[in-house]
Amino acid sequence: MVQRLLIVEDDSLIGEAAADYFTGKGWEVDTEVNGFQALEVLKRKSFHLILLDVMLPGMDGFALCQEIRRTSDVPIIFITARVMEGDKLNGYALGADDYVTKPFSLPVLYAKVMALTGRIRGRRGLLEAGGLCADPDSHKVWNRGRLLSLPPKEYAMLLFFMENPGRIFSREQLLIRFWGYDFDGNERVVDNHIKNLRKAIASCGCAIETVRKSGYRLEVE
Repeated sequence: MVQRLLIVEDDSLIGEAAADYFTGKGWEVDTEVNGFQALEVLKRKSFHLILLDVMLPGMDGFALCQEIRRTSDVPIIFITARVMEGDKLNGYALGADDYVTKPFSLPVLYAKVMALTGRIRGRRGLLEAGGLCADPDSHKVWNRGRLLSLPPKEYAMLLFFMENPGRIFSREQLLIRFWGYDFDGNERVVDNHIKNLRKAIASCGCAIETVRKSGYRLEVE
């Protein structure tokens, strides 16, 4: 099966070089230079992976990543000159799978892509953390064998923490990922959902911890 790649990059030299390299490896490649145009392409075609610049005209990479994640779990790698830790954490919170910092080596980028797509193809169906076990396909999660009844938002948040154990996410990052940029409510809505999750996963061998002045993380015993 031919692998299909979408490159969203407004630097034509980088976009063309990456497209030529992946085409030479047998990939089918589409390129776009504008976030809105890329979103339109994604409505018509499916891809196995997206290389996404952060700084784009029309719609930046973070906003585009968020829109993609509303309907798709296609692997996304950010290619960017922005190297601040906050940018990377924001990208991960929005659903990015990896970062590549400009300038980069095309062979190294290709190796990252193959490692990522290989992990996804070989990923087990179940996620485990302490006594928690989640099945993303059936949207079910168990606490030491007991099936939990979670609202969709809390299930999605718990699955996200289980996929990223030990990683700290701020209230703002969680708010953007699960409620969107245009949410006009209070950040405390995150705290309320975390409170409910803590009750649901009590005595499971892991916990959602508060990291003072930073956010939340899932710690597994």
